[in-house]
Amino acid sequence: MGSKVDFFIVGVQKGGTTALDRYLRQHPQLQMARVKEVHHFDDETVSWAHPDHERLHRQYDWSVQNVLRGEATPIYLYWPQSLARLQAYNPDARLIVSLRHPAFRAYSHWKMETRRAWENLSFEDAISPQGRRRVAAALNGAHRVFSYIERSCYAPQVARLLDLFSRSQVLFMRVDDLWSTPGRALETVEQFLGVEQAVSTAPDRSYVKATSGALEDDRPLSSSVRAQLDDLFRGDIKETAKLTRLDLSDWLSPGYLENLKPSGVSIG
Repeated sequence: MGSKVDFFIVGVQKGGTTALDRYLRQHPQLQMARVKEVHHFDDETVSWAHPDHERLHRQYDWSVQNVLRGEATPIYLYWPQSLARLQAYNPDARLIVSLRHPAFRAYSHWKMETRRAWENLSFEDAISPQGRRRVAAALNGAHRVFSYIERSCYAPQVARLLDLFSRSQVLFMRVDDLWSTPGRALETVEQFLGVEQAVSTAPDRSYVKATSGALEDDRPLSSSVRAQLDDLFRGDIKETAKLTRLDLSDWLSPGYLENLKPSGVSIG
């Protein structure tokens, strides 16, 4: 509890970070940034040789005592240099990574970008070799919009994270758990942050809108594309399970389906 932000929700996009941010805002021992997604450490206009962190710090009331301060920008896990910049800022920071089945994450990401009118390709074309060349051709091989597949390849991102922070500083979780058993998932987060049980005792299950301002639509992922993505992500899922020590075995099943309705929480 000092003059730096204590913890960050660093990923993944479309992995329940909006809901998690909203839950943690209700905790009396936590102070979240005034806005979700400050986008400080992925800001390429900052002079990172001598960074000014005022943009981040003005998101908080520093007169409040005895709270942990947190921030949620899910691109940090993916964006080049974001984690290294964060580590230089606060090497003792605690990080939370919420993972979603990669095929469903990628498809949800694409639907969000089409709603925003930032994507005009079909999902099949967007994830094709030609569509993915838009990412490869971007600066540092990273693209904020078209990175449907790349952001869903978790293992390289997790490996980079664990090269910079000790495992004890990182909490890996599945968004499935936040949807199905929010109380238990939030208790794990509270224990990780070292705060009392508060939001986990009676979590609000009201539906939270995604960050785009629109609810997740119900256009299904076609079975043929799902099978293609399952093949593509199989090795990465296995490697991610080893790195995170999460049980992701059900993600390897072609019969795996997401259940969004019982908990009614955000997919943002």
